[in-house]
Amino acid sequence: MRVVVIVFAALLTLGLAAFGVVAAQRANAPAAAIATATQVAPPAQSTRETPVRAPVADLAQNQIAEVTKPTVATDAPAVAPIILAQNTPAPAPTAAPQSAAAPAPSPVKSAPACDKPDGMGLARTVEIDTTGGPAFGTEHFKQYDFLRDKEVVLTFDDGPWPENTPMVIKALTDMCVKATFFEIGEHATWRPDISKMVAAAGMTIGSHTWSHKDLAKNPYAKDIEKAKDEIEMGVSAVHMAVDGPIAPFFRFPDLQQPADLMAYLGTRNIAIFSTDIDTFDFKIHKPEDVVKSAMTKLAKNGKGIVLMHDFQHGTAEALPELLRQLKAGGYKIVHMVAKQPVTTVAKYDDMVRAQDKFSNANNTRPQTSVVKTISE
Repeated sequence: MRVVVIVFAALLTLGLAAFGVVAAQRANAPAAAIATATQVAPPAQSTRETPVRAPVADLAQNQIAEVTKPTVATDAPAVAPIILAQNTPAPAPTAAPQSAAAPAPSPVKSAPACDKPDGMGLARTVEIDTTGGPAFGTEHFKQYDFLRDKEVVLTFDDGPWPENTPMVIKALTDMCVKATFFEIGEHATWRPDISKMVAAAGMTIGSHTWSHKDLAKNPYAKDIEKAKDEIEMGVSAVHMAVDGPIAPFFRFPDLQQPADLMAYLGTRNIAIFSTDIDTFDFKIHKPEDVVKSAMTKLAKNGKGIVLMHDFQHGTAEALPELLRQLKAGGYKIVHMVAKQPVTTVAKYDDMVRAQDKFSNANNTRPQTSVVKTISE
């Protein structure tokens, strides 16, 4: 009997021990499940999305950068963001494709200093690209208005002319300013020495037809070839008189600009100039009235390309005072130059030579071999 009791007690003890182990395992199971869900299982989805920031390691520079990525929100307790280890350096950002680089603008040079005590000097020099025959002067053309407030371009028509043109050049030079001269071809053949003097003074020289005919009237209006002769002979004659480059700048007589001739000048890459301010100095002959006309119109307009005539003696006399008043009024002079010189046409060069009635085949030797001083 005693042996049976001992065996029964031993079996009972073993059974109780086994029951304790199982109970302990069951008690620990919920905690283990929660820990696994927190680290591995994805959160339950919701219909609302919010951005969170997950840091990413940049092993190349040993820095931490933040990237924004959408993550689904849950109703569960907040969970610390997961740090993602990046085993390779982040790729370098790809450069955006570049368009063809625009050509760098030419550097702007300083305006030359004026060495005259009371001179104005030039405010700016502008270069005109005459490709396609652009047109300037707001009296007729509105597109290219390049002048700033209080800026003035001085232009003179109908020269060269004895006495008057040299007076104009002196007045401009005394104030260290420059202008544009639209010369009549026939006048230039009469006094090429004056055209050369204008060029030597650094002025810009354009053309103003061969003989100042109104090309909007007959016979030129109905005969474009005759009108072209007037234009091209003027270009050739002025070019020959200067004996050097001139600008592809042209002004129509009386500012009459037929559309077909404007189109033709476009094919020749010659720019067309009207005006902003016409002084009407061909009607006003007193110097003081010329000055008043120019200054009154400038005060109203504020700036402009000014049309005058070095053919007119009153204008030549008026110019020194006009320049003084421009300076006193705070106006600034702008000089126009051409990007490329004009090219002449051989046919019209020959036509101009044929107009020289005072030359003949006998006068082919240079003057130095014909005339010699033997006593003085």
